Amino acid sequence: METVLKVDSLEKSFKEKQILKKISFEVRKGEIMAILGPNGAGKSTTIRNIMGIMYPDAGTISFLGYNEIPRHKIGYLPEERGLYKNVKVMDILLYLAELKDYPLKKAKERALDYLKKFDLEGMDNVSVEELSKGMGQKVQFIASIIHEPDLLILDEPFSGLDPVSQEMFKEEIRSLAEKGTAILLSSHQMNLVEEMCDRLFMMADGQKVIYGDLDEVKTEYANFKCTIRGKNDRNVLENLPNVQRVEQDEDTSILYLTKNVEAASWLKNLPDGLTIHELSIDRISLHEIFIDIATDKNLLQEAGEVHA
Repeated sequence: METVLKVDSLEKSFKEKQILKKISFEVRKGEIMAILGPNGAGKSTTIRNIMGIMYPDAGTISFLGYNEIPRHKIGYLPEERGLYKNVKVMDILLYLAELKDYPLKKAKERALDYLKKFDLEGMDNVSVEELSKGMGQKVQFIASIIHEPDLLILDEPFSGLDPVSQEMFKEEIRSLAEKGTAILLSSHQMNLVEEMCDRLFMMADGQKVIYGDLDEVKTEYANFKCTIRGKNDRNVLENLPNVQRVEQDEDTSILYLTKNVEAASWLKNLPDGLTIHELSIDRISLHEIFIDIATDKNLLQEAGEVHA
């Protein structure tokens, strides 16, 4: 698969503090790539360097093999939303398309199509300040894709959206990827990332923690957990083989298992005396992996590149 964006050994410091420490990853044509990490990990700094808002101290950023990033080929939805308030919706969309050297006639056609798709039909002559927050987010999303970018960078695209609008955004993001757009997505909503993304780059303290295919990351780093509903003695559960730790909440116990446990075989060894009203076993979620990185709970045994 063709590499659209390549970030290689990126470094950035502010005064005495190093924010990025040799960050390297790729975003490929037609894929949704997540960039994840707790607040202060360096995600926004990485994105700002890609966008040319700031420049790295070391390392390179290339687009389709060229070191100069063509701004008209990139779409960007920033975390901090902001459109001119006293401008009509269509005027702002056409203005932003013109800045990207996109044909205005085609831009108007695409704008009308997207306004209809996002339930904003007839709002083209309404001022931005008259829109609700959700409507404004839809308009800004349209602005980021109206010029058919080869690379789309989305910073917290689902923040503040109701479930229906989230589904609209998800459907459109998937559609863009299917048509070949390379998408770099940053979000704290791990359930949506897990649902949508093909690969991920997880960082903490300015450096890579995990990088690779989402399914392979889950297999490699997401150990199994067993959830048992029923009142059981914590000491009994903690002394079961291959149990790393136990969390209990009223009558529910979650047993986090050690790495490389074969789930079916492990279940056969549960003692007969346990009270089990319900039992489920699955791998820890991307959300739990994220929490581990952010709080150092040591759910993961190791981290690194899986298959970038």
